[in-house]
Amino acid sequence: MHPALGTAFDRVAAREGREATALPPLYEAVDPESLTALLESPSAVTVRFAYAGYVIVIGPSPHEVEVIGEDR
Repeated sequence: MHPALGTAFDRVAAREGREATALPPLYEAVDPESLTALLESPSAVTVRFAYAGYVIVIGPSPHEVEVIGEDR
């Protein structure tokens, strides 16, 4: 798994007050292989997807991870 996805899982888990392993599988929201390929591409990209009631935004650097809740 790409490190940015791990960061996103950790942040969602913290907001939910539970372990990241208790979250729904990523494949229920997006194709994990395609997402990883995008994040590992040499181009600067920004990806945005809905996951577990949140919007996850990664990019343009793969180290930039934002988790947006429904309150925004």
